[in-house]
Parts: sequence; C-alpha cells; structure tokens
Amino acid sequence: VSFCSFYSQDIFLLKKMNSFRFAAIQLASGADKALNLQRAANLVARAASDGAKVVSLPECFNSPYGAEYFKPYAEKIPEGESCRSLAKMAQENKIYLIGGSIPEADGDNLYNTCTIWGPNGDLIGKHRKVHLFDIDVPGKIRFQESETLSPGSSYTTIDTPFCKIGVAICYDLRFAEMAKVYAQKGCKVLVYPGAFNMTTGPPHWELLLRARAVDNQVYVVGASPARCPTAHYVAWGHSAIVNPWGTIIAETDEKEGIAQADIDLNFLEDVRNQIPISKQKRLDMYETVEKFKKSS
Repeated sequence: VSFCSFYSQDIFLLKKMNSFRFAAIQLASGADKALNLQRAANLVARAASDGAKVVSLPECFNSPYGAEYFKPYAEKIPEGESCRSLAKMAQENKIYLIGGSIPEADGDNLYNTCTIWGPNGDLIGKHRKVHLFDIDVPGKIRFQESETLSPGSSYTTIDTPFCKIGVAICYDLRFAEMAKVYAQKGCKVLVYPGAFNMTTGPPHWELLLRARAVDNQVYVVGASPARCPTAHYVAWGHSAIVNPWGTIIAETDEKEGIAQADIDLNFLEDVRNQIPISKQKRLDMYETVEKFKKSS
C-alpha cells in the first residue's frame, strides 16, 4: 500500500474527528542562513513526527530581524534557497507549511513576505506584510520598516482539508479590521508569524492574540523567533496558540521550541452557537468591508 493512501486515510479520519494538530515553531535564528534553514527543517520534522498537519515558522526565520538585514538576506520567490528549503520541508513531512517570513526581492522593491506550501511541495500562497512596523517609543525603541520595505496590499487565505486559514504578519495583528475580514471570508484559524520585542511583547503580544481570537471566535496562532539577548533586535518569544474562547492552549517560553495544540473545530462551532455575535451584528449601523486591490 502506498504512502499516499495512508495520507488520504489520515486526512479522512481528521475530517471525521473535525480536528487537526497545529504547531508554531519558535526558532533561534542567527546570521548563518544555511544554519537557520537546517534548524528550521529539524524543528518542522519534529513537529510533524508529533502529529502536526499544519506548521508555522516565525517572522524573518532565515535571518536576524532588522532593517540592515533585509537587503542582504533578500531572495526572489520562489527561486531562492529559502523557498527551495521550505518546499522540501513541506513535501518530506506531508504538511501544510506557513513559512514564517523572509525578505523578498522583487525588482527594486523589498517586501516582508510569508510563503505557504502544500504537502506536495507546491507554493500555494504568499502574503506580503500589509502594515509596516514604524514605531517610536521614546527612550525604548525606534524601528522604521518603511525606510527599507514596501507594503503588501492583499489578504491571503489558504484552503486546506481541515479549514480555511488566514495569514498575516506581526504588526498586522494590531489591526482588528484585517482579522475581521478574514473571519468574514470563512477563516477559522488566523496565523501571525511575528517578532514582537521586549518593549511591546510583554504588554501586548498575548493580549492581541487573545483579542483577535475572542473578537472573531477563531483560533489564533502567533509564531515568534526565540529570544537572543545579544541581538540588535531582541524578540519577546512566547509563541502561542489561542482558542476561540480566548484561552491559551499552547505556549513556549523565550527559548527555542514548539507550541502545538489540536485545533478543535467542533469547539469553535460550540463557542459561536453559545455567543452568536456573527448573527447579532448591527449591520444597519456598521460593517467591515474588504477593499480590493491589485494582488501582491
């Protein structure tokens, strides 16, 4: 009997149970791109061996995070070595792989881009970070992605045998309207590869993940880099999976690791039936409307 038949049977059983396992990889990335890709491949394989069917890597997983790193680490999609590695990870482990993000070179522009790969190794989606991280907290942190990067201008959803998944990146998490559009498009899981820092992470990371989950009655996944205290930009870590009730059901600390949990779509429907906010919206007073733009 072929492996494909086993995989098809596995998908049938998961659909029958109406649940599947999701894993968020918290990766310790450094300056060595090849080493970053190998560490990512090892952790993805470990998550898949533990039963994960969908896996997400963190933002800028193939390089350090910082404006000075975007251009030297940028690659064309899907020709670059990071994409080749991601395709291989997805195919070898027979998973849906949300490839965190990498700096993407497209003509004269650079983007912070997440690629999504199917179990056969095909590129099935691409999300360019829509909201660029431009902040200035006096005495704590200043960061201006727009000095180097261009913004994306589209929503990104992927259809899997389990459910529809919406993908956004880091700072996109702060914009509730974007998550609302994803929910209206039928997404039951929202995934945010992100790199919140030591200023914004402690007060806002968990709060925002839980808020987006409760607002939209969906599962929300945040995949962060691991914390490196000596890095120029120090990530908060604490990758997490939040259920539609707002409960964190899996979480890492600041070190490299994996947060994984079962996505129970029956539980999601129970929450929506118990508190039917989608049916009680006052659309005569307000609505969230998707604005179509040229796809990125």
